[in-house]
Amino acid sequence: MDLPSKCNMPCAACKYLRRRCSKQCIFLPYFLRKDLDKFAVVHKVFGASNISKLLQEIPVSDREDAVTSMVFEASERLRNPVYGCVSLIASLQKQVVELQSVLNTAHAEAMVLRLRMNMSEPSPTQLPIGVPPATNLPDETINYNSYCRQQLVERDYVPDYDSMLMQLYQDT
Repeated sequence: MDLPSKCNMPCAACKYLRRRCSKQCIFLPYFLRKDLDKFAVVHKVFGASNISKLLQEIPVSDREDAVTSMVFEASERLRNPVYGCVSLIASLQKQVVELQSVLNTAHAEAMVLRLRMNMSEPSPTQLPIGVPPATNLPDETINYNSYCRQQLVERDYVPDYDSMLMQLYQDT
């Protein structure tokens, strides 16, 4: 990261705190002069002393990520004083659960379509040369669609169709 070569150009932290900025200033690489608002937010939530202590304990290679994280967390804490960034985390976790449900539904629909395709006997023109049509489908395959619907109604959620299908074929 390019650092200002002049000592008379204080970093945002030193400018905000109205103190002289040295070349060894721990804030200098992470709070450039133009980032005064960024430092003000972090200072308001964490305090300059705590930020300095934290940065000194972190390896130099990880400090930039730590500062980015502190800025985000401080901004969210000011935006939502009660929950801070936890409200965003909870919202994202809820979205993951909803999308997982949609994905499970899509997998279930795909499984049903695959089973229907396997159950429907293709016309002789659809079969590759030399492949006889399948005539003996197990009863479990035919009843699988109704079994899936029953599971959805009874459990009020989308079950894992792949494991149920494996269980059906293991029972035979």
